[in-house]
Amino acid sequence: MIYQVYVRSFLDSTGDGIGDLAGVRAGLPYLKKLGVDGIWLSPFYPSPQHDHGYDVADYCDVDPLFGDLAEFDLLMTAARRLGIRVLLDIVPNHCSSEHPWFREALASPPGSPARARFHFADGRGPDGAEPPNNWHAMFGGPAWTRIAETDGRPGQWYLHMFTPEQPDWNWRDAEVPAQFDRVLRFWLDRGVDGFRIDVAAGLFKHPELPDSPDPEADARTRDSVNPLAWNQPEVHDVWRHWRSVCEEYTARDGRERLLVGEVSVPSAREHALYVRPDELQQAFFFDLLSAPWDADAFRKVVSEAMQDIAGTGSTVTWVLNNHDQVRTVTRYGEPATDGSGLGAARARAAALLMLALPGAAYVYQGEELGLPEVVDLPDDVLTDPIFRRTGSRARVRDGCRVPLPWSGQVSPFGFTSGAEGVRPWLPQPEYFAEYATDRALADTRSFWHLYRDGLQLRRELPQLGEGDLRWLDTPPGVLAFVRGDGLVCAVNFATAPATAPVPGTPLLASGPCPPGVLPGSTAAWWIGDL
Repeated sequence: MIYQVYVRSFLDSTGDGIGDLAGVRAGLPYLKKLGVDGIWLSPFYPSPQHDHGYDVADYCDVDPLFGDLAEFDLLMTAARRLGIRVLLDIVPNHCSSEHPWFREALASPPGSPARARFHFADGRGPDGAEPPNNWHAMFGGPAWTRIAETDGRPGQWYLHMFTPEQPDWNWRDAEVPAQFDRVLRFWLDRGVDGFRIDVAAGLFKHPELPDSPDPEADARTRDSVNPLAWNQPEVHDVWRHWRSVCEEYTARDGRERLLVGEVSVPSAREHALYVRPDELQQAFFFDLLSAPWDADAFRKVVSEAMQDIAGTGSTVTWVLNNHDQVRTVTRYGEPATDGSGLGAARARAAALLMLALPGAAYVYQGEELGLPEVVDLPDDVLTDPIFRRTGSRARVRDGCRVPLPWSGQVSPFGFTSGAEGVRPWLPQPEYFAEYATDRALADTRSFWHLYRDGLQLRRELPQLGEGDLRWLDTPPGVLAFVRGDGLVCAVNFATAPATAPVPGTPLLASGPCPPGVLPGSTAAWWIGDL
């Protein structure tokens, strides 16, 4: 299990209200106690922070907000001492508009080698006043911005599939892949264990940049996939090469370097192409995250993943949450039952289900505390570029990024060590006191103990290693399967109790679970002969 650390919201060591690398280092013993195998760090590179670090200005340094390279090295040493692997978030699809190469491109003429590193094109219509095509940006608005040439006249347009502050690299230009080779080696030489690859299905665009046949569909959601801008066949050559670079390091010391991709593609079958034996070892399978709370929907998602991904010999990489999604407790709740705890019960059950599946599991920070989404942040504190681009709160991600509560009864709940009055970069609600880590560790019924116990059994029980699963016949609303030679996992998606598939007391359950009964919105594990 890999734990996602959103650095600016994990723990602040300097008192400025923003989490940092020293804070991550201070939190490593907590993560070791939880039982994680590794951590994935959100971008901490120098950046103007228009998209919280996913607009990278320098891929081979640390932004002073988060520390410096010396602090990074201390973090790596501490993680290695505790046996925790460290993955970095790398952003190869786009960079910051303040990256030196993009600044050089702006200062260079059309057709220059500097502009060839990006997607610059002449506009359409009278005087080139219309964008080169009809593509939409993922965060709202058109995917093109027009520049002023050095003489002040309106000039070419450049492509940005997210925001104007994040110009897309042109991977068909030889200098771009060569640059990322240097980036990979810089961090591998500092001892990192691998990389989480942002927008791993992106990179290459259709060489002719034609109009999209259905631009409104491409713009409908943040996770839409424009087939002309994503999932182009050439991207697989990049991952084969990156895999060879990582294996070069593994050959030196025997320590595997992991590549895990953020892959948004239409089907599990296309997803499987990214985790072929010579490409990425892992790619996030988002279908479980997006599935509604329904037994048939979950069974369909798991079955497709086991057939199309695990069936090829690859690892399925399960996720229920991340820094871009509404937190699980809130996502599974229902407004009509507000205050009933239904969302929390379902989130606990889903966690136990995920930990029983064969493959890798990634958990976003705060999920082990059962944190809900903060849904009432005032407009004036929102920082998500989606809000700036669209004016809508519908897809804003700040609510899952509010800094973690560690201790105490009032904000900042131990998150920052600063002087009195220092505020976290996003405000924490008063009710975060109920979810602080000190309370969670002291309460054996907490989310934290459920995750810790599940991870411990996942490590100890041979049935929960790699391998197949076998579905059991169950009543409507119940999902159950067998792992190995007798580990049974069952989830009751309904609210009414059902008969348990195994008569005895569960080995582990997400809530109170009497022998022979599986209460509603509950998951449990048994050792049984079925």
